[in-house]
Amino acid sequence: MEWILAQYGWRDYGMGPGMRWGGWGLGWIFMIIFWGLVIVGVIFIVRYLIGATKGANGKESALDILKKRYARGEIDKEEFEQKKKDIL
Repeated sequence: MEWILAQYGWRDYGMGPGMRWGGWGLGWIFMIIFWGLVIVGVIFIVRYLIGATKGANGKESALDILKKRYARGEIDKEEFEQKKKDIL
């Protein structure tokens, strides 16, 4: 039977019985799992990078906080200068 099909250009190439039916083996499940893991990995990397940049911009130094407190009038000039010396 196969020699008849071989005359018309059909070849098995020794790929096994799963390839004779169009490749409907378990390969597609592993492909879905692979691409799902790739997508999840990209999402985690993007979230990590966004969090890293947000954290760097979101933190204030002690001197910045001290300047804001002085600007709001919570502390006077003497207390500001003393705390500034302690920080630096």
